[in-house]
Amino acid sequence: MTAATKATTRWRMPAAALLAALALVLLAACSSKVVRTPGTTSAPKVSTPRPGASVVVQRGDNLYRLAVNNGISPMDLALWNGISSPYTIYPGQRLRLYPSSGAAASRPAATSASPSAQRPPVRPTQAPPQPATPPPATSAITWRWPTDGQILNRFVSGQPTRQGIDITGKSGQAVRAAADGVVVYSGSGLVGYGELVIVKHDEQWLSAYGHNRTRLVSEGARVKAGQQIAEMGSTGAAREMLHFEIRYNGKPVDPLSYLPKR
Repeated sequence: MTAATKATTRWRMPAAALLAALALVLLAACSSKVVRTPGTTSAPKVSTPRPGASVVVQRGDNLYRLAVNNGISPMDLALWNGISSPYTIYPGQRLRLYPSSGAAASRPAATSASPSAQRPPVRPTQAPPQPATPPPATSAITWRWPTDGQILNRFVSGQPTRQGIDITGKSGQAVRAAADGVVVYSGSGLVGYGELVIVKHDEQWLSAYGHNRTRLVSEGARVKAGQQIAEMGSTGAAREMLHFEIRYNGKPVDPLSYLPKR
């Protein structure tokens, strides 16, 4: 598995070019070839939401393929599920095939105006107060620290390269399951994570353990909290460390909001 740098730069470009670029990023992020089926050779220009419907990510899936196979543009599927660049999805993750309540079903349509129409003067107004950061989702799971060591990098909301915490340690150091669950991914196919293990704890919660030297569990294995599942390493990273994420309904949350104080 070769290391790859996560993309953090945002840019603007025409919709068609953006869609093409998105498809390429998605394919690279999942390290798999797109399997095209009859009738799904290209992404739909107009999404067809399916209220109440969802799809569970399987190994080898990528966001582009799931979107096209369900009659949805990849851009809309990412928007509806709060998935940001580099558009990584996980086995066992459930994706909505419709926008959440209050979200736009698709990108707003352009409106035309008469060239001679005059706009009213813009009056300066006071900026509305910024909404408070929502509290973290409540978890009934009793979380444990996945390894010993100092925190190198902390979670930063909205930054694709800071979706969890990095814990330093020594090569070969024990990496343990943070809670009871089932291993839904054990491999090195997700760019930037190196040797990676993902544990599903219930229908809403996942935890991910990246940059391992060795994975000690296979997909489908049931693990207990505190059970060793890997050995710390530096695959996909510049030094020995564990990249640890907790995800709620597929979205990353700050692990320090759930791990016990130490």
